[in-house]
Formats: sequence, structure tokens, C-alpha cells
Amino acid sequence: MGIFDEAKAKVEGLVGSDKVDSALDRVEGLINEKTDDKFADKVDQATDQIKERLGGHAD
Repeated sequence: MGIFDEAKAKVEGLVGSDKVDSALDRVEGLINEKTDDKFADKVDQATDQIKERLGGHAD
């Protein structure tokens, strides 16, 4: 099993969990902080798409 297969298996085990949503929100915040919110709209769209594809709920 490759590294990506292992990562995918771990994520699939957490799909829809609050941990995934929380982690994505933290990453979104860090990116926005580092870029001075220059790309906030794009980062928000990307985060929402990831959450939807993983079965979570977008903000």
C-alpha cells in the first residue's frame, strides 16, 4: 500500500467527522493569515469543495 493509499484510508475513516471540518478550518485560517487574506475567497471556495466531497457540510 502506497503512502497516498494510506492517507486516503485514514481520511475515509474520518469523513464527515468534526475533526476533519476543524482541521480544514484551521488550515484555511493559516493560509489566510499567511497571505493577509489576499486569496480568502478562493481559499473559502476550495475548503467548501473539499468538505462537500468528503461528505461534510460546507460553511
